[in-house]
Amino acid sequence: MAHAHAHHHHAHASGASDCHGLHDANGHHHGPQNFGNAFAFGIGLNLAFALIEAAAGLLYGSMALVADAGHNLSDVLALVLAWVASIAARRPPSGRYTYGYKNATILAALGNALLLAFAIGAILFETLQRIMTPQEPQGLVMAIVAGIGIAINTLTAMLFLRGQEDINIRGAYLHMAADALVSFGVVVAGLVILVTGFTWIDLLVSLAILAVIAWGTWGLARDSLKMGLLAVPARIDLAEVKQHLASFDGVTAVHDLHVWPMSTTEVALTAHLVMPGHPAPDSFLRDVANSLEGRFGVGHATLQIERDEDLCGRPCEQGF
Repeated sequence: MAHAHAHHHHAHASGASDCHGLHDANGHHHGPQNFGNAFAFGIGLNLAFALIEAAAGLLYGSMALVADAGHNLSDVLALVLAWVASIAARRPPSGRYTYGYKNATILAALGNALLLAFAIGAILFETLQRIMTPQEPQGLVMAIVAGIGIAINTLTAMLFLRGQEDINIRGAYLHMAADALVSFGVVVAGLVILVTGFTWIDLLVSLAILAVIAWGTWGLARDSLKMGLLAVPARIDLAEVKQHLASFDGVTAVHDLHVWPMSTTEVALTAHLVMPGHPAPDSFLRDVANSLEGRFGVGHATLQIERDEDLCGRPCEQGF
């Protein structure tokens, strides 16, 4: 029996090697990217606007502006969490945290979902309060403030347009893009109120904003929870991976196959390859690792080579 720990640049018949981040078949890095400037700019700009928008909503009686400000504020907190997680993910492994802190990005995604759920509850409570004690919103103020929000959110979203393979970066982009659309809805509502005097539209728009937040929260919570439970990434077909490994010359069986996310961008794999009477040199392990990375985006592959098919007993029932 031989053990192998194979990565993009290293493959050893009995031993281990380290690999930091993901690379595609062309050698491009897919690990945690540095979005520090984007996070700092987005957080500062959106925090200032959220506070101004909330003050304007309370001062001029617009619940839609307050709801939009709450949404923006929750997104600021989400950006903070994602930024902290991206910094932690780049820290090197240690004696106790042998994979480093890559999993912090998954925890941040879960935290963002919880923050959004809290924001939904707070805004819904305030909306119900306004239904009981209605106020007359100023349509022109709504349109002007929300119009500024469209520009700010669109600009921030563009900062995160790249790096969509990371659920945290994708979440930041989608949050900002959704905020721009929500702000557009508030602009329309403000203009309608200004023209028609139908002040109830303000509460209707605030409820619509809540529905948008809830929809995004559900998707983020679902995806981050799957990652937290180490589910196989949705883009990877486990049966196809097993078939791919079995296609290599000399491999008669594949068992104990596990694939899981190490972070929101990195994927790990372990598998036992049964190869009776067939050599498994470093070049073979390197070829398998490179093929897994190029085809499935697996950056950390640990392979165990077994010479005796009879060794596949009860342990083989564990895993795929």
